[in-house]
Amino acid sequence: MILRDLELGAMQAHILYHATIEPIYGSWMAGELAHHGYTISYGTLYPMLHRMQQEGLLACEERREGSQLRKYYRATEQGVRDLEQIRQRIRELYQELVLEKPGASSEHPSSRYGEA
Repeated sequence: MILRDLELGAMQAHILYHATIEPIYGSWMAGELAHHGYTISYGTLYPMLHRMQQEGLLACEERREGSQLRKYYRATEQGVRDLEQIRQRIRELYQELVLEKPGASSEHPSSRYGEA
């Protein structure tokens, strides 16, 4: 379960990243996520996009392309700010999980928080 939660969070970060570059639409984003090895159904993706819109991270614009009406999403200013915070947290996590060697820290984690 924790792996799937992490994947869903990573997918949201990925969505925000692409939505800061240019407007995106659902089926393109599904393909982009699949390209990176994520498995997501439209029944998960579209509610995620809608929730991100409700949270003020994405703005939606409908465009007619021929006979098709497509919703394009772009990052809002809040989405751009949140993406920067996500980047910082990912850097910290990467530093700890990937770059640090086990046992390299001379400080016990509990000592950072005043615990014995």
